[in-house]
Amino acid sequence: MSDTASRPAPIHLDDLADPQFSPEIDEMLAAVGPMGAAVELNADALMTQAATELGLDDFGSMDFVPRLELLLQCLDTEAPLSPLGRLSAAGLCTGLLRNRLLLADLLTRHPEIHDIEIERPIIIAGLPRTGTTHLHNLISSDPALRSLPYWESMEPIPVPAEAALAGTDDDPRLARCEMGVSMINAIAPEFKRMHEMTTWHVHEEIQLLAIDFSTMLFETMAPMPTWRDFYKSADQTPHYEYMRTVLKACQFLRGGSRWILKSPQHLEQFGPLASTFPDATFLVTHRDPISVMVSMGTMVSYTARTSLSPVDPVAISNYWADRLDDMLNAAMRDRALLGGPDQSLDVRFDQFMADDIGTIRRIYELAGQPMDDAAEAALVGYGTTHERDRFGKVIYDVEQLGIDVGARREQMRAYSEFFDIPDEPW
Repeated sequence: MSDTASRPAPIHLDDLADPQFSPEIDEMLAAVGPMGAAVELNADALMTQAATELGLDDFGSMDFVPRLELLLQCLDTEAPLSPLGRLSAAGLCTGLLRNRLLLADLLTRHPEIHDIEIERPIIIAGLPRTGTTHLHNLISSDPALRSLPYWESMEPIPVPAEAALAGTDDDPRLARCEMGVSMINAIAPEFKRMHEMTTWHVHEEIQLLAIDFSTMLFETMAPMPTWRDFYKSADQTPHYEYMRTVLKACQFLRGGSRWILKSPQHLEQFGPLASTFPDATFLVTHRDPISVMVSMGTMVSYTARTSLSPVDPVAISNYWADRLDDMLNAAMRDRALLGGPDQSLDVRFDQFMADDIGTIRRIYELAGQPMDDAAEAALVGYGTTHERDRFGKVIYDVEQLGIDVGARREQMRAYSEFFDIPDEPW
């Protein structure tokens, strides 16, 4: 049987607005209901919890506290969090606070980390569903480059009591990450059709930006206009500099010398990105914005079942359609900030999918990264074991998302013409 024939059949996700779960998950959701309802999203309480758990009290600069307080207020008043969503939100923020404490402690014990340089990173900026994940993973398969696995993005610095196990198969961070991935797969079993998540899956540094509590990542939890407006109005340069420090700590702890990074947030932050990493090679990915809008609206609406109740796919999809328009306009406005053709490259989705290895060769030439035998073998090997749509396709439903394709295409026409992006059929 061919690989194509053995793949799961395409599916239509017809329960976006009314999520259906297995009996086991229904039972679990009922059990956590009282606990979730009792969760108080309070900055002082979460900070005290994180500090008590670790026996540390230095969070570094305390300028993050008003941002944390605003985030918790938005989660409490603008996000229709389910009981599991409240537990997850509290757990996420506590985990980020723990990471802050651990970073400050590590920097105190090893101030030489500040002297580490993040040299000539290769940075991908592009919307979800534009080929960024494949591009990121493909380049990350090169053993000469340093990437950020999912488990490390969640817990970049080991707890001192577990430090002796860091770098071994018994590192408790691996087991904790695996538990989280298993939970995602149980609650949202079709998510892997749109975006595979594993413990060692290469992840985005947006998770590191979140440690400083200023990122669009929090908008993926729920549409939160107040948080969006605050984030968009604030200069993100200090938070990119904080993220760079976290990368230095990661490099100190696990080695590596040249990073491959990626985040959709970068599209509307070319200024902070370029000033923080002035010697980077920048890759900007592009695709028909309607295809991006529909597939992202579907993905975010589907994953909303893990934290929201009720789930409103029309509101979610149109919130993100507006955000995508914001980001694309910012990318057009600021594209020149990433340098000329000697430092940056626009990567069209259709051309990349038609010749991914050829695209990587052009990227390596631009970045001055050797395409040696080890690199080529790794790239080819990754491609043969990670075929597109190997978990099966999702049949996208514009009507279920409430997206007006004609109006949205006209709204984003300037972007498509600016970057010469062909329309896809809808």
